[in-house]
Amino acid sequence: MTTEKYNGWSNYETWRIHLEMFDAWTNDPVDEDGCKEFAEFLAIDAIPEVEGTLSEGYIRSFLDRVDWREIAESTNPEP
Repeated sequence: MTTEKYNGWSNYETWRIHLEMFDAWTNDPVDEDGCKEFAEFLAIDAIPEVEGTLSEGYIRSFLDRVDWREIAESTNPEP
């Protein structure tokens, strides 16, 4: 499977997660792991009905393709 740029981002998944979860980010700087944990919380942990379902597997698969470094770099404020 090849990865193609999408709207200037490394791939569709990274663009979509940034757009829907981080576009209006105003909190303190966060690293790659923090971005992933936040997205997993919003998409899985905050919705108890999702845990242990087929949907959780699809969500995790989608999140695994996200470039968390790219999101962290774009989310953190300039020094």
